[in-house]
Amino acid sequence: MKVGVVGCGHVGLVTAAALAELGHEVLGTDRDAEKLALLARGETPFYEPGLEEALRRGMRAGRLRFTPDPAEALRDAEVVFICVGTPPRADGEANLLAVERSGSTIARHGRDGAIVVEKSTVPAGTADRLAEILRREGGGRRFEVASNPEFLREGSALRDALEPDRIVIGIGSARSLRTLARLYEPLTREGHPLIVTDIRTAELAKHASNAFLAMKISFANALARLCERAGADVAAVADVMGADPRIGRAFLDAGLGYGGYCFPKDVAALERLARRLGYGFPLLREVARLNDEAVEAAVEKIADALWHLEGKRIAILGLSFKPETDDVRLSPALTLADRLLAAGAEVVGFDPRAGRNAKEELPALRVAADPYEAAAGAHCLVIATAWREFRDLDLVALRACMAYPVVVDGRNLLDPEAVVAAGFTYYPTGRPPLRPEAPAPPRPAAEPVRAGPLGLSTG
Repeated sequence: MKVGVVGCGHVGLVTAAALAELGHEVLGTDRDAEKLALLARGETPFYEPGLEEALRRGMRAGRLRFTPDPAEALRDAEVVFICVGTPPRADGEANLLAVERSGSTIARHGRDGAIVVEKSTVPAGTADRLAEILRREGGGRRFEVASNPEFLREGSALRDALEPDRIVIGIGSARSLRTLARLYEPLTREGHPLIVTDIRTAELAKHASNAFLAMKISFANALARLCERAGADVAAVADVMGADPRIGRAFLDAGLGYGGYCFPKDVAALERLARRLGYGFPLLREVARLNDEAVEAAVEKIADALWHLEGKRIAILGLSFKPETDDVRLSPALTLADRLLAAGAEVVGFDPRAGRNAKEELPALRVAADPYEAAAGAHCLVIATAWREFRDLDLVALRACMAYPVVVDGRNLLDPEAVVAAGFTYYPTGRPPLRPEAPAPPRPAAEPVRAGPLGLSTG
């Protein structure tokens, strides 16, 4: 099938590359000329495992191309995906200006009868507005709107697109269903489930899914505060909970909270939508508050370990909002760094992929070339992002180059026994702190035994 993709950011580029891998002919377009020039060279504007290789495979096969001309991208496309950003406004409402502009562009240049698919995360009811724009500006051409929310995780987005746990499509006609079922037939043939709903249900399902996952993370982080006070182990508690199939273990790892582009904005957008529809949904506000609390708890832990923060040098390992990505948008690691800088600390960070992006986001942050340079002279080392590389750190070398032997593990990534054996005081998350065993004090020299009254010995 011939497919057009409007917007070549994280979602659009992964969608385009995945559809080309499935054998479709894909033509992407974007308003950012610099990004398109990069893509034309077979380079991606952000890091995502396997994506650059898939991009080049699709381009070599002639199934994937990019153009700055929306008319070229849209005029032959049977299906057009809208993959533009929907950032939050100041009040939390999703900003749908880019979606509106995309609708106008498709109305002017799209082919008669094309299926226009919302891939961007949008509030329920957006498809009705989109259909209205297409009708008003389409010059008599007919379009059908459908919803196909993405469930891509940064760091595994291409795999998620090619091996989805579900494909959700919201449709308003049998023709839309037939077309999208044909588009995804290579995946459904392999057993990946297709869930068909009405359009508003599909729109709302994406916000609901992200909000629920954010709630699990916030629950785990609140539980961590309780475990620290009770002397319990939050990871072990989560294992017990996760053994119940009604709960599941995923997203119950305590840490510094969620970040990135999706969860914060989607929680806010769903809460705003609920209020606009007359329901307050206070649970969503508490989810966001608990997420903010996770970083504050880490600041307090570091301050307690060091007595005070002013003048202290703190090394932060991990600056992206999660491992396997260079995305630093709303990263808890950078929020933590900013709070420490505001308290008068010197902060030096390292990340395998996101150092340059982090420096652009937080210019006051010093960025080191490797973990040991970051730790040199530091009074505290903080694990802020769970990159696998950090599990293999030379703890003895770290201890030798640091001013104070203090580790705050914001992701429970390190082996506690190994950290303590290397001479560190270890502050995990949701567990009691561990300290190296102090050597036993020297025993006083033995004194000679003297005979006392009645033959009793004294000494």
